[in-house]
Amino acid sequence: MQKDIHPDYHSVVFMDTGSGDKFLTRSTMKSKETVKWEDGNEYPLVKVDISAYSHPFFTGQMKYVDTAGRVEKFQKKYNWAQRGKKA
Repeated sequence: MQKDIHPDYHSVVFMDTGSGDKFLTRSTMKSKETVKWEDGNEYPLVKVDISAYSHPFFTGQMKYVDTAGRVEKFQKKYNWAQRGKKA
């Protein structure tokens, strides 16, 4: 086995920015920020937008997305109705 080719695999705290929940796991990710964990040690802190604590699939709180409203908003924003009359 070759030496010095494997990434540094260490303990890291991931923080869900949406819910504020944190969990300790191991990763190769690096961070300049650190946080003191429950065991008294400091670990690198990696912030994530979505985790199992905030994702609708895991929380069971599905959100309805109004796609028709989005299309109408897009058409209004770019004056889609007037575009067809000019051609």
